[in-house]
Amino acid sequence: MIADSSMRDPRLPGDPIDLAEVVRTVQRTLDEDLGAGASPTSGAPVAMVGRDVTTQATISPAEVGTAAVVAREAGVIAGLVVVRPAVEQAAQRFGLGPVSVVFRARDGERVRAGQVLAEVTGPIQALLIAERSLLNLASRASGVATATRRWADALAGSGAQVLDTRKTTPGLRWLEKYAVRCGGGTNKRMGLYDVAMIKDNHVVAAGSISQAIARVRASFPDVLIQVEADTTDQAVEAVAAGARFLLLDNMPDEVLGATVAAVRAGERITGRVELEATGNLTLDRAAAVASTGVDYLSVGGLTHSSPILDLALDLLPAVSR
Repeated sequence: MIADSSMRDPRLPGDPIDLAEVVRTVQRTLDEDLGAGASPTSGAPVAMVGRDVTTQATISPAEVGTAAVVAREAGVIAGLVVVRPAVEQAAQRFGLGPVSVVFRARDGERVRAGQVLAEVTGPIQALLIAERSLLNLASRASGVATATRRWADALAGSGAQVLDTRKTTPGLRWLEKYAVRCGGGTNKRMGLYDVAMIKDNHVVAAGSISQAIARVRASFPDVLIQVEADTTDQAVEAVAAGARFLLLDNMPDEVLGATVAAVRAGERITGRVELEATGNLTLDRAAAVASTGVDYLSVGGLTHSSPILDLALDLLPAVSR
């Protein structure tokens, strides 16, 4: 059992997160790094443990130390939620002693270069075995959170929110969408299962926007429907067919403004329609796009193109332990 001396939860208050998925993600990441499942020389199974040939050869399992998770650059932190399960699983895999974690920051906070985010004490083998796995996950999440914060700041006071998309790293969607929340953004749909999004190919296959909407309603009556529109005419058609959430795709600012105005003019009859600008959005355009009156700006680059935030795990000198 891993002793936990943390007085602070690294998760954002109120944000639901599947802790079982956190554990599974860490396990897969450690498996990849440790070559778990089979010996690379004989092919014999190794009970999903794997090995760290450098750490196990140079450090005694009995040697205990403390390591600090440190931000090497300023940004918004996310992914500290993986620290405890990473060191816990590393210790458990190799039958090592207990590990304790003390968090000095929490996910969603702005951090400065050199700031200590967490301190982990336990067998040095466990700390070093877990090092790259936890840093890869936390650095990736923190990069997404940092990029999202730039967009959230650019939209502050406009009434518009920044949304993520499904353009995520395979296997890490939960982490990257969690990081978007940490950065002040909003999650859109999680996948193909929770929201119907009618795009151009669906319209071609169904024959029209109206037909596509009717088919979704007939098959999945309780599911929210979103419709992509490339022109003002398409947006008006979608609203007339009952859509109450439109994706206004790749529209120049003037066309976007005219489309928003056309939809808003009909809301006395239709009721509120949520409008999302999407496609080729940049921070330089954020304020102008928000000023058209859209509710959301969706930015795939939050998750598919954000650079990592550089984090490190530094083993503290023995005199400090």
